[in-house]
Amino acid sequence: MAQTRHMKLSDFTRAGTSPLDDTAAIVAVAMMIGIAFAGSTLVTPLYVIYEEAFGFSRVMLTLIYASYVIGNLGALLFFGGVSDQIGRRRTALPAMGVCALSAVVFLLAHHVAELFVARVLIGLGVGVAAGTGTAWLAELVGKQDKSEATIIATSSNFLGIAGGPLLAGFLADYAPWPLHLPFAAYLAVVVITALLIARTRETVTRARPLAAIAIAPKLGVPADIRAPFIAPAVTGAGAMALIGFYAALAPSILAENLHQKSHLLAGALVFEIGVAVALSIVLTRRLKSRAAMLWSLGLMIPSVAMVVAAQAFGSMALILLGTALCGITSGLGYRGSLQVVNQIAPPARRAEVLSVYFICCFSGNALPVIGVGIITVWAGAIAASMTFAAMIALFAAVALGFGLKYRV
Repeated sequence: MAQTRHMKLSDFTRAGTSPLDDTAAIVAVAMMIGIAFAGSTLVTPLYVIYEEAFGFSRVMLTLIYASYVIGNLGALLFFGGVSDQIGRRRTALPAMGVCALSAVVFLLAHHVAELFVARVLIGLGVGVAAGTGTAWLAELVGKQDKSEATIIATSSNFLGIAGGPLLAGFLADYAPWPLHLPFAAYLAVVVITALLIARTRETVTRARPLAAIAIAPKLGVPADIRAPFIAPAVTGAGAMALIGFYAALAPSILAENLHQKSHLLAGALVFEIGVAVALSIVLTRRLKSRAAMLWSLGLMIPSVAMVVAAQAFGSMALILLGTALCGITSGLGYRGSLQVVNQIAPPARRAEVLSVYFICCFSGNALPVIGVGIITVWAGAIAASMTFAAMIALFAAVALGFGLKYRV
């Protein structure tokens, strides 16, 4: 072990740097997770500009948004265990490179196809960075109870989701080149983050050579936990559906139903929901996971009802209240359901069960948004939001029934 440590330090010395201490390393990894997720929502307040510039429909907008999930699924299915094999740093740095490449594609985009490519790339980068960073934090924090690392990882996730659109909206309203400057700024932050990650100590001591990486996907839910798994899986999907609804459609709702066309305001709305999620995760960390999940399911119906009412009445006060409630609901649901899955999954198959859980979350994040886009074209935005609300209410009722029946 001493020899391994000496080799690492000498590597840093030759590079003219020194490794970060553990506190700084935790900050750097949390920053990596947040910056990666910021790239996933950076484009949110810019969608309406792209609609006008490229001339695509609302359905196309939702498809562009949802293509992000293709990258997420690719990361989960094929690269989810890579950092266990080759090391955290050797996985995190390429993930940051993919996030940077996504920003470059956005910078150079002149057609809709390039937007799809950029969204898939950022989905892949986020998926790998988040999985690697979450495992890395658990090892850097170094406590038997991993809840502190989970809180840091999930709150960093949603603070990144919050910060990206706020930055892009501000630059779009008050700086030149609204379709270029946000991505140039993001690219610079990614480079700075990568430099910090390069100085963060490795926690995987027995790394495989690159040629020996195994990337075959492993998915499955054991038969004896399938019924208890339904409630957290549906809760996670519902929580991420609320986030997806805002991340894809908030600017359009503000412009069409509330007659507010400020890009900064659109970014601020996503900022509000992201901060509400992060705060609910941090401030309710002593609430038991099952209780958090059930509270989330109970709050989903009034949350979506308030958003629909805000659209119908054109009320900014209602949209702000509804956004905060959706954020609290999503935070409780995501944190609670994830911890419930960790509790019910057999240790030997936990990664397989978690993979299925995250697929449910990714599907919830993307598929309802596509449905809302299609219904909007056919029947209008309010009808689409009402359909979305009805779907969330149905999911919540089903999950609540299973959650109350199967106690963990």
